[in-house]
Amino acid sequence: MRVTADFDYSSYFKPRVPERRAPFEFYPTPPSAIRALLSVERFEGDVWEPACGDGAISRELVAAGYDVIATDITDWGYGYPGYDFLTLEKPFARNIVTNPPYGFGLADRFVEKALAFTADTGGRVAMLLNIASLCHPKRHDDFVRQPPSVIYALDECVCFPLGDPARATAHTNKHRYAWLIWDHAHEGDSVIRWLSTAPFA
Repeated sequence: MRVTADFDYSSYFKPRVPERRAPFEFYPTPPSAIRALLSVERFEGDVWEPACGDGAISRELVAAGYDVIATDITDWGYGYPGYDFLTLEKPFARNIVTNPPYGFGLADRFVEKALAFTADTGGRVAMLLNIASLCHPKRHDDFVRQPPSVIYALDECVCFPLGDPARATAHTNKHRYAWLIWDHAHEGDSVIRWLSTAPFA
């Protein structure tokens, strides 16, 4: 779905995103987190960032030499706004790298959609997820059926609401994150690796 200027964003996101969370689930990714990922992973072909926000991930991908298509459901001043990833029917690039919205199952739907798209393109998926998402009864079967090839546990990564430390809640600094990589050619169990963001700050 192509979202137009008169689209009712508030109705679309309710009740899926609780009011206490940032609008449109906008928690920008620290540059060090994507730089750390790119120090250990490469993607063949172009990359789509479907929740690009202010370009935190996209800019680092471009700096690393990738051709990037950056879209978002709303306008944060970067990329192409008005594209609802969950309702699009065709992929915009071979690979998908993003920090998806989390509230009310949105991250699960992003993962499912990204895996479906890349099954067709032959690309790979990288998602920045709360590491607690690995341990949930509703996700168990999904992870068993299609496990990530690699899980990179980050030692430090804080995603502030709207990118503003002043908006942090008591829980903001408690979240722990990991990059989950899906490679459709992968066979066997997931590999867990530890990845430090400090050298890339």
